Amino acid sequence: MTTALRRLRNYIDGEFRDAADGRTTEVVNPATGEAYATAPLSAAADVDAAMAAAEAAFPAWRDLIPAERQKVLLKIADRFEERAEELIAAESENCGKPVALVRSEEIPPMVDQIRFFAGAARMLEGRSAGEYMDGFTSIIRREPVGVCAQVAPWNYPMMMAVWKFAPALAAGNTVVIKPSDTTPASTVLIADIIGSVLDELGHSRGVFNVICGDRETGRLMVEHKVPAMASITGSVRAGMQVAESASKDLKRVHLELGGKAPVVVFEDTDIAKAVEDISVAGYFNAGQDCTAATRVLVQESIHDEFVAALAKAAAETKTGAVDDEDVLYGPLNNANQLKQVKGFIERLPAHAKIEAGGEQVGEKGYFFAPTVVSGLKQDDEIVQHEVFGPVITVQSFSDEKQAVEWANGVEYALASSVWTKDHARAMRMSRSLDFGCVWINTHIPLVAEMPHGGFKKSGYGKDLSAYGFDDYTRIKHVMTSLDG
Repeated sequence: MTTALRRLRNYIDGEFRDAADGRTTEVVNPATGEAYATAPLSAAADVDAAMAAAEAAFPAWRDLIPAERQKVLLKIADRFEERAEELIAAESENCGKPVALVRSEEIPPMVDQIRFFAGAARMLEGRSAGEYMDGFTSIIRREPVGVCAQVAPWNYPMMMAVWKFAPALAAGNTVVIKPSDTTPASTVLIADIIGSVLDELGHSRGVFNVICGDRETGRLMVEHKVPAMASITGSVRAGMQVAESASKDLKRVHLELGGKAPVVVFEDTDIAKAVEDISVAGYFNAGQDCTAATRVLVQESIHDEFVAALAKAAAETKTGAVDDEDVLYGPLNNANQLKQVKGFIERLPAHAKIEAGGEQVGEKGYFFAPTVVSGLKQDDEIVQHEVFGPVITVQSFSDEKQAVEWANGVEYALASSVWTKDHARAMRMSRSLDFGCVWINTHIPLVAEMPHGGFKKSGYGKDLSAYGFDDYTRIKHVMTSLDG
């Protein structure tokens, strides 16, 4: 006897709809490896309908005074809190994430971030007006860009949806967002929440639309004539494809892509404290985080002691069922990702040593053991490329100059951290590290008020903060004659 799969639907212009041609794809719970739902495999007709809805809703939403958009976002944040348990259940099933961690580590910051951008809606600042030519006054208008096509990833589908829709709506844009084909459930639930708020407050539900589908669906969204901006969080390859597609009609592009964060540990560090924090920052969410602390560079004088402590911490770190409150992380998101992580381990060079883990665990699902790999060289594949799994690599460096060279010696430039008691050294390193974020004696905390975004192949544009809000606006110069 088979259990009927739940049916997820697109959300277009305030209605839940199947794909126009009826095609679907199965959605798998990574903790079990079994399908639990179907979702639309949207095609051109569905994208056209969503874009038309967002385009029609844009003028009225754009023209609202900021206080009214703030009211909507504050109500959405309240509704997230009221329906938190539904969101937690959807995200846990989406991703196999431990329920307790979704409740404590995702719901509170998401609500805070929505409320932050609700406030930002009323801070559309421009440079002061003035007379820069005799007889004329110039002013600056900051305006929304229009319809935004947004593509969210599978590692944090719910939180990344918030990072995208909250600043876009706050700035006066309308949205068509596509979740990953492996994790659509929580985004569809968010559509229900936002749609109900828009309806209650008398606004068009076409302001926010959700399209489910695969890479082809995303391509159709980015290449569509309606959106003025395309925003994606995803792989470098996906970002390059989006940038190329958007270039055909010069759409604005916002890219948050991969990372390979260096964690530079100097000999004066408190080893026990550093190992404890780095282990959490490396293994949280199964290492499926662009800022994860998975590339550790340790000064040679403490290398052996540090590696031993890190291997012990890995052995004590637990992965497992979503309802086990003692686990730090759940499974990898999908079978392809499990295959990718295994491949990195299988292709390790002879000089590498697996200090802990290195294998799949459990009889079902896509779980992988907390892993530590030492003895690595700067040009090794696992050092240069993003694993996106619970694998921490360790290299030994001699001095500050070499640490900087190796830390910067990758194609990614999203986040980094420095561990030292020497304030001057910390300041030198924060200046020298070529990454969008440098943490000192910590790794991975984020706040709504500060920007998140990188350089090089980690993309461009910022999430969170006033900088992230600005990315969803455009600047207009208005000049008026004083002669009347």
